[in-house]
Amino acid sequence: MTEETTRAAVEAVWRLESTRLVAGLVRIVRDVGLAEDLAQDALVAALDTWPRAGIPDRPAAWLMTIAKRRAVDLYRRHERRDVLYEAIARDRGADVVEPDFAAAVDHVEDDVLRLMFVCCHPSLTAEARTTLTLKLVGGLSSREIARAYLTSEATITQRVVRAKRTLAEAGAALDEPVGAERAARLAAVLGVVYLLFNEGYSATEGSDWTRPDLCAEAVRLGRILTTLVPDEPEVHGLSALMELQSSRLRARVGPDGEPVLLADQDRTRWDHARIRRGLDALDRSAQLTRQPGPYALQAAIAACHARAARPEDTDWAAVADLYERLGRLGGTAVTELNRAVALGMAYGPAAGLTLVDQIAGEPALKGYHLLPSVRGDLLERLGRPDEARAEFERAAELTRNDRERRLLLERAAALSRLPRG
Repeated sequence: MTEETTRAAVEAVWRLESTRLVAGLVRIVRDVGLAEDLAQDALVAALDTWPRAGIPDRPAAWLMTIAKRRAVDLYRRHERRDVLYEAIARDRGADVVEPDFAAAVDHVEDDVLRLMFVCCHPSLTAEARTTLTLKLVGGLSSREIARAYLTSEATITQRVVRAKRTLAEAGAALDEPVGAERAARLAAVLGVVYLLFNEGYSATEGSDWTRPDLCAEAVRLGRILTTLVPDEPEVHGLSALMELQSSRLRARVGPDGEPVLLADQDRTRWDHARIRRGLDALDRSAQLTRQPGPYALQAAIAACHARAARPEDTDWAAVADLYERLGRLGGTAVTELNRAVALGMAYGPAAGLTLVDQIAGEPALKGYHLLPSVRGDLLERLGRPDEARAEFERAAELTRNDRERRLLLERAAALSRLPRG
């Protein structure tokens, strides 16, 4: 095996195992930053050793062994230092607690879930939670995260450093939380994963309408969560939602990257394996509770689309009903906007426009480009092209995504070319 192929193998192993490695080390050393440093030491050792000695039979175990040896060395250095400190303390009559190093180092298990909880600690901002999750759980490099968020690698590096410092200063507990705190922290974990998915599904800015790599990472994290927390219905609900939504990614863009709306998509290009996984996850969520939460309801909406072989086969009345249930669970103004779309499809554009006009003054929708976009669509279907064109132009001014802006302007231009009667 050449050095190049060995390096590729090391990188592949790292991609697969870095999360488990860091998570296990967090349990041992009780420090997120130090755990990552030890894992990086193991990676450097692999890059140095494997090209000469060959790839070990169990590369993940090899990396963990090296990292644990580094941890032991660290403990021993600290132990010698602590012996000196203890002698000083005894001279001063202070109580001394002996740390159990061996017990900490010998404990090896899958700690990925705990790492997810740590990354979503309440002392961190939403931005820091997402970045740290991508870094430590997703295994993305700072460069990859920077590319995803259209910012500099230095910015991401500083963000990670600040997040680790915040965790240390907050004295963040590194054990898996229990009770109400666990439920709240799990909700934060799900929120971070879904935020990541949404950024990939509909990019907020930039030249691409979608970022499939972000969606793939979020779907992977969702699958991990279903194995780590198998009895939580909303975990399966979120996984179902992401599987179903991501099944349409290939059909959402045309040959030149232009957006393709749902009604115009080639449904033979949908990923039916993902649809099956999504429907299975949705069934699992339903088996666990008769009162679906927000993610399961959204997944049920996505399932309505997934089951329709043609756009005209969509059960829009069911979709509108699901949005209404979602709204009763504390849905947002955006939920109502989506319900307006469904009402417009199920009962005619006038029904949808009535709801849109009712919510148009909501502060949350101020500057939201999809409000005029939806209104323009409904006005177009009502045969009011001039008003529709103005709405599409307004939506184009508000969006920060280049592809979407182009699509909206094309729709406005098409309306301006219609013959006037």
